[in-house]
Amino acid sequence: MNIQIFGTKKSFDTKKAQRWFKERRIKFQFIDLKEKEMSKGELRSVAQATGDIDALVNPKAKDEDTVALVQHLAESQRFDTLLENQQILAEPIVRNGRAATVGYRPEVWEGWE
Repeated sequence: MNIQIFGTKKSFDTKKAQRWFKERRIKFQFIDLKEKEMSKGELRSVAQATGDIDALVNPKAKDEDTVALVQHLAESQRFDTLLENQQILAEPIVRNGRAATVGYRPEVWEGWE
């Protein structure tokens, strides 16, 4: 497994995800979104794995204007706007190769090999 956890150090769900993998002695790489944003390819891979760009948006993000903008844009414009405004991403985003989850989802992670 090549687990990557994207999130911020202050996010409780990100901390819970890190703890879940540590308790099972599964190695992972933590990427702080405040220091290094997701690349276009990484974000596209996660969007394809989750099947929906709306799943990537945190409706309770502090930047309410950008959340509203992303929700009302045409499908073709949502991805680029989300790429430019990664502060509204839901956390944590956990990747394992081509598989990915958004949020705290241990029931999915248990099935990963």
